[in-house]
Amino acid sequence: MPDAFTSKTPVRQSKQPDERRDEILRAARELVAESGVARVSITDIAARVGVTRGLIYHYFPDKEAIIDLICEDHIAEFVADLDRWDAARIPGDIDRALVDCIALFRHHLHRTDLFREELGRTEYAGLYNEFVDRAVMAVVDRLQVTTVEAYARRHQIRIDNVAEVFYVLVFGLIGLVRSKPAVTDEVLVAIVRQTLHLERTAPASPSSCNSKE
Repeated sequence: MPDAFTSKTPVRQSKQPDERRDEILRAARELVAESGVARVSITDIAARVGVTRGLIYHYFPDKEAIIDLICEDHIAEFVADLDRWDAARIPGDIDRALVDCIALFRHHLHRTDLFREELGRTEYAGLYNEFVDRAVMAVVDRLQVTTVEAYARRHQIRIDNVAEVFYVLVFGLIGLVRSKPAVTDEVLVAIVRQTLHLERTAPASPSSCNSKE
């Protein structure tokens, strides 16, 4: 008779709700990146995590709710990168800031996995449009309380309806990069500069300013 204490039968460990929920989301995101949205089922997610389908439904009402949160994860990563870009900017060096921002923008648009590839297909037009709407809103909201306010403290902004202009600009850049992948960073930087009426200025010395623009 086998010793109960030496048995190799795996014992399922109970986890805190937040920990289990995050585990399910990580598994779902991995599967969607590997196989695409359409081919991933609740059964697949449950198998990857090693739990029952019923436990998945305990945390999420359906697959669409999981996909929705995967979209939020992608958006949060972009916003976090924007925060890092804003923190690294050199006060007054608008040219460098624009080049770095466009590079970051292009990096996120050109990341490749099946989830992003599927967003470009006709059958996922609704999901793509919702994803882009939410991403642009998050990006503009973040820029308004960081870069825009900082710039306004140091320069005269010569545009009205700043938030609305940023919405149009970001939407336009996304459409341009997706429809014309060969468009150069120099052209994108020029478009941003012209749209926002950004002046050319030399970087400020560390001793001459205490805040960023």
